Amino acid sequence: MPIPYALIRPLFFSFDAERIHDWTLSLLAKTQYTPLSSLYRQDFVADPVRLCGLNFPNRVGLAAGLDKNARCIPAFSKMGFGFVEVGTVTPLGQSGNPKPRIFRIPQKQR
Repeated sequence: MPIPYALIRPLFFSFDAERIHDWTLSLLAKTQYTPLSSLYRQDFVADPVRLCGLNFPNRVGLAAGLDKNARCIPAFSKMGFGFVEVGTVTPLGQSGNPKPRIFRIPQKQR
């Protein structure tokens, strides 16, 4: 049974956006091969689509940038995503853009 977003949203929004993002990815990476993954597992919706010569199991994908180190691909698959774009590959790690890199739009907070 998945955790209702309405229950965890106030906790997540009480922390800095980048900190909670990193914490969430860490938690997903640690639980994706455990029974705790049932907390975020969703029923898979088969809706195959072919695009640019590639076959995808469904039309819902996850854009690059969320998991730059590709640590949580199995977790995202359990959430029902048909594909995950993890970003680019570089020979050496890079620090990225200056902070804040993740932010919330106060007008959109409900």
